[in-house]
Amino acid sequence: MKIDMHCHSYYSRDSICSPKFLIDSAIKKGLNGIAITDHNNTKAWKELIEYSKENNFFIILGEEIKIKENNKIIGEILAYFINKKINPKGKTGKEIIDEIHSQGGIAIIAHPYHRKKPFMGIEKYKDIVDGIEIFNSRSQTKKGNRLSFLLAKKTSLPFIAGSDAHTPWEIGKAYIEINTNNLDEIKNKILNKKIKVTGKQSPFIFQIFSPIAKIIYWFKSL
Repeated sequence: MKIDMHCHSYYSRDSICSPKFLIDSAIKKGLNGIAITDHNNTKAWKELIEYSKENNFFIILGEEIKIKENNKIIGEILAYFINKKINPKGKTGKEIIDEIHSQGGIAIIAHPYHRKKPFMGIEKYKDIVDGIEIFNSRSQTKKGNRLSFLLAKKTSLPFIAGSDAHTPWEIGKAYIEINTNNLDEIKNKILNKKIKVTGKQSPFIFQIFSPIAKIIYWFKSL
């Protein structure tokens, strides 16, 4: 099974993909599933669940959550296998991670060496998170992905990979391979490091669509 663990719909406000388009594009790329990780919201979940059933496609319900300390963003956490939206407002990073765990989910540090917004204070979080995104096709350079791999190796933490897709062309640029056809087994296999990571960098040109998507969203909100 091939699953892209980091995908955004237009509910992230900086993506041009509808929930259905995400699935259609992923199927064309030969994927068996995706994790939906919209920024601080779960609005795509219902549509994705319904459409995935029609297409025998796997959906991991998730959210990409901004972590703040002293009103400053220090990084982002990918929450997987949760069952409802997590609102980070007024919560510490530990409180957010505790809430992920209380829902039976796992907390993964997203793109720790993001080319613009690296995760600050990893040493403080390495003992309370469940893993590290070691390959991100969009938000990290080759050097950043290499450093993420070395960090996972140093800490012995589990790992995942994802495209961080905001456009249909990016979907499937990075994914994990798992020897199972059971969605319930995926979490345990990730935690036990029984997965294979595949990834390649997305061309930088695709990132021009994110500001365009934000402008479109702004006009629609007027």
